[in-house]
Amino acid sequence: MANSSTSNQQYQFSDYLKLVIPFVLSTITTPLLGVVDTALVGHLPNPAFIAGIAIGTVIFNTIYWLFGFLRVSTTGFAAQALDNILLLKSSLIRPLFIAIFLGLVFIIFQKFIFSASMQIIKPNQEVQHYADSYFSVLIWGAPFVLINYVLVGWLMGISKVKAVLFLQVFINVLNIIMAMLFVWWFRWDIKGVAFATLIAQISCSLIGILFIYRYLPKTHQKTDLKAILSWKSLKGVILVNTNLMIRTICLLIVTNHFISIGSTFDTEVLAANAVLFQIHYMMAYLFDGFANASSVFSGRAKGNQNMDLYNQTLRWSLQACFICPIIIIAIWLAFDASIIKLLTNQPEIINLTLQYQSWLIIFPIVAAGGLIYYGVFSGISYTSSIRDSMLLALLLWLIAQYFAVPIWGNHGLWLAYSLFSFGRTIFLIIWIKKSRSYITA
Repeated sequence: MANSSTSNQQYQFSDYLKLVIPFVLSTITTPLLGVVDTALVGHLPNPAFIAGIAIGTVIFNTIYWLFGFLRVSTTGFAAQALDNILLLKSSLIRPLFIAIFLGLVFIIFQKFIFSASMQIIKPNQEVQHYADSYFSVLIWGAPFVLINYVLVGWLMGISKVKAVLFLQVFINVLNIIMAMLFVWWFRWDIKGVAFATLIAQISCSLIGILFIYRYLPKTHQKTDLKAILSWKSLKGVILVNTNLMIRTICLLIVTNHFISIGSTFDTEVLAANAVLFQIHYMMAYLFDGFANASSVFSGRAKGNQNMDLYNQTLRWSLQACFICPIIIIAIWLAFDASIIKLLTNQPEIINLTLQYQSWLIIFPIVAAGGLIYYGVFSGISYTSSIRDSMLLALLLWLIAQYFAVPIWGNHGLWLAYSLFSFGRTIFLIIWIKKSRSYITA
């Protein structure tokens, strides 16, 4: 039964923003691990080092992106269970079990994963050797990365934002210190970078567990692991996560197809697209902070069957759909050339990127709803709507790029991607009315 003091608590938009800011800061640190690794080896004499790390990073990013749903779904389940200690424990134990199982599967099949990746990427022998050195060390961190997703998601769900921010900053700072020590002092080169990241991942898990021990409410009631991990109880969690995984697969298809089509253009255009895509990723991470806050409040609404709070969350999310794009566009217009120069110093690519920058102004406008309401629906575990909206958006992408690219070239490619992003918004908003039935279900 819900705690009445919590269920009757009145929240303001300022409470929503108090979650947004640390969530934005924590999510923005996520892409920094690969950047740090690449930057360190980028200053070593052998260019094959950076190529090897780049390939290893692609493999791990693909794997972890596919299973990033563990964090998202755990946030929703934890927020829903905030006033029920047994459910709160279950919202942590079930995804932890799935994370450990998946992590061990990756370790067992590591040779197959690497071989299959090499068949797809086809690097030369030297680059493959260094990619193997990086991969063979870092694959042992797979269970810890997935465990960290669950721990961070659970802490987000119970609004322990300082703990989340600490974990995200800690893993990056420790990784930087260890990498500099192993690469510059011990001269371990690419393996030093891999071991540094592995140590950071394991340390993050250990500290995360300490946070869990601190914040998990104590109870004298015995935890029935057999019931918590029974197929009947796991089935709902797996269904929610499967829907989110299908969403991620759709994103991967569009991203890889975008890159594949872009590779048929001039090298300079391909490079400009790479810069634009990196900036687009950073914009998406900013939206992620708003989505996480929406997920927490919609989850609380479902847990307490509080329709007023859910409607309030929908209104806050709508406000965020206007506020966030304005902030992003203002930052971009103020620092566009400076941001691009952080990613490349080649004048031709900088000028070409500026020619296509209008698509970066369009992106936050058309993508806001899809990215933020995704948090609302994941918070109440209404993930079938997320799955279906992504499948429809994928279909829109396939049709749009088929007609637009032959006519307008790279502009057509970005038009198709913008329509895909707009489709994610429109097709998800369709399910808002039906989503209300999930609050009292």
